[in-house]
Amino acid sequence: MNPLTVHRWLYEWTGGRVGGRLPGAVRVALLQTTGRKTGRARTVPLVYARDGGDYVFVASNNGSERPPGWLFNAEARPEVQLRVGRLQMLGTARVVPAGDPAYPRLWRLVNDNNHGRYDRYQARTSRPIPVLVVTPS
Repeated sequence: MNPLTVHRWLYEWTGGRVGGRLPGAVRVALLQTTGRKTGRARTVPLVYARDGGDYVFVASNNGSERPPGWLFNAEARPEVQLRVGRLQMLGTARVVPAGDPAYPRLWRLVNDNNHGRYDRYQARTSRPIPVLVVTPS
């Protein structure tokens, strides 16, 4: 079974008591989007950083040339759900592309929170990796 699937399942099954942190104190949330083609709920565990009241995610797809599917879903249907530990909330997602004036600050915020991992992912791909900001409702 895929480790992300196991992580998501454990996070959901325990009501957020397990799965909210990875080794090195990296925080993880569950982002639920609605499939743009299927209309089905899609949930993925993602590392995040906080920017005031917002949650910031990186659409790195491990440095792949293809963006992750959840990014397309959030663009098509920005109403999302988050689970952060035991807290569940609705939110509105917006994509922040590399050319946006806020991008460098948001990138640094989430990259530093994940021990520089996203810089390494960006070095693997020619596509500019966007960030996703979710503002809770």
